[in-house]
Amino acid sequence: MPWEPEDAPRHTRKADTEELCRIWAEVANKVLAETGDEGRAIRTANAVIARIRRNQS
Repeated sequence: MPWEPEDAPRHTRKADTEELCRIWAEVANKVLAETGDEGRAIRTANAVIARIRRNQS
């Protein structure tokens, strides 16, 4: 199931802008395509968004 940017807020509250939601979906879909593991895809996308937010502060 490919994810859309609109799915990001259900998985992480840190994706609070359109850009972060778009990045979240891109990362999650890429990891899903590479591994076939939805849980890993979500965790990885969440980690990327958290890292971006930390670096923005």
